[in-house]
Amino acid sequence: MSKIKVFIVDDSAVVRKIFSEELSKYPDMEVVGVAPDPYVARDKIVHLKPDVVTLDIEMPRMDGFDLLRNIRADKRLGNLPVIMITSRTADKHRNYAIEIGATEYLGKPYDEDQLLDLIATHIKAKQAS
Repeated sequence: MSKIKVFIVDDSAVVRKIFSEELSKYPDMEVVGVAPDPYVARDKIVHLKPDVVTLDIEMPRMDGFDLLRNIRADKRLGNLPVIMITSRTADKHRNYAIEIGATEYLGKPYDEDQLLDLIATHIKAKQAS
């Protein structure tokens, strides 16, 4: 079985580093790319073809909602699982993210085991379809 390819989009270098290190502990997961903002992420996601994207909301130049809408509008990426991970935990943000196509929505700080379970669940569902 090939590794699950994860792409991380977060403006915090610390968050990108910690999340990359967490995932590197698991032999079936690989971080194939990281980006500090959605502008940098868009082309990389198309090129690297990850299995799942984790996406923050609050970022410079373009927010995570905008990138999510771009992903859902791109036929090449339409069914890509996107897990929003953000400090915005209000229901209005969660509901909006789900409405525009987020696969899952987690608040920061997130539970590592829950995130790993979500990634695995959505990869299995994607492979089954």
